[in-house]
Amino acid sequence: MNFKVSSSALYSRLTLASKVLASKNVLPILDCFLFDVKDGAVTVTASDGDKYFITQVPVIEHDGEARFCISAKTIMDSIKELAEQPLSLGFNPETMGVVGQHSSGTFSLSGMDAAVYPLPVPPEEGCTTITLPAKVMLEGIGRCLFATANDQVRMAMNGIYMDIQPDCLVFASTDSRKLVKSTNTTIKSGIKAGIIIHKKVAAILKAVMSKDDEDISLSFDSQRAVMRADGFTLHFRLIEARYPNYNAVIPTDNPYKVELDRLALMGALKRTSVFCSQSTGMITLELANNTLRLKGSTDDFGSSAEEYLTCQYTQQPISVNFSCHFLLEIVSILECESVTLELAADVSRPGLIHPTVEDERDKVLMLLMPMKRGQ
Repeated sequence: MNFKVSSSALYSRLTLASKVLASKNVLPILDCFLFDVKDGAVTVTASDGDKYFITQVPVIEHDGEARFCISAKTIMDSIKELAEQPLSLGFNPETMGVVGQHSSGTFSLSGMDAAVYPLPVPPEEGCTTITLPAKVMLEGIGRCLFATANDQVRMAMNGIYMDIQPDCLVFASTDSRKLVKSTNTTIKSGIKAGIIIHKKVAAILKAVMSKDDEDISLSFDSQRAVMRADGFTLHFRLIEARYPNYNAVIPTDNPYKVELDRLALMGALKRTSVFCSQSTGMITLELANNTLRLKGSTDDFGSSAEEYLTCQYTQQPISVNFSCHFLLEIVSILECESVTLELAADVSRPGLIHPTVEDERDKVLMLLMPMKRGQ
């Protein structure tokens, strides 16, 4: 059986599919792509045993149907340097051999039996399904991914929580030191549910999705989910755990507030971070008399730096310590001209950072725990 595809179209889809592959697999077959040629397209499946990425490439022509597995690394290395051109692939089911032919040469490699390739288990019949714009999903993941944890005990914190309410959709993540809450009120699903998407799955979605994509469909039960988007389908397991009550830790009465130019603050943090302690990464923020002073120092080497930003602040002087790295991450992710920093009278309580001018339909709130000297 022979079929012909665009070399660049095939390589681009294989590149996306390869993002789910593990560096080490228990089953050797999972080092392969599953090719299924029929109905004018070749369907490519990649998996690490828990996640299954499925995508299609239109075929220019084919003279039959075939299912076979082929080494992911070998086929990608074989075609990645090809200029855009028709690529002919032939499969012999008796020898399991695959032969490729392009304008300047040929290559051959061994295939494997598709019958031994594991297939995804879809969510149970009667599962919950919601539809939302790809842009909403991508923005929620992009805002929350950095705040997920690496926790071997509290597994729920290793993912992003999708809190589906009848009149809104909330994305939340926390590692106990920082927290993100992103609320979109344009999504009115009419249902109440919640799922935890592992951060590895979220990272794959962030890499393969585009804000220009159309609506996506997300179906899930208590254990599994499947996302269908423009150009791919992703099956994955959910984190089966109870997510902590993220609203309970968000303060509602931080009295000290200051508005800051986001780019100016980001630049000051980057410059000061060079002089922050390598062990703690702590930076001190001091607010007084319409000025924000940022101070970083390394006790071991005696080096230090200070930055001053003009702002409108006439309340009681206050000083608080944060992780410079975490604060810089938060400020970098927020897409706005200015941010508002809200601090508590008790500097051991968390600070809040959010855009000064907020879209009522799409709000984002970042929480950051302060640091103590010697922490």
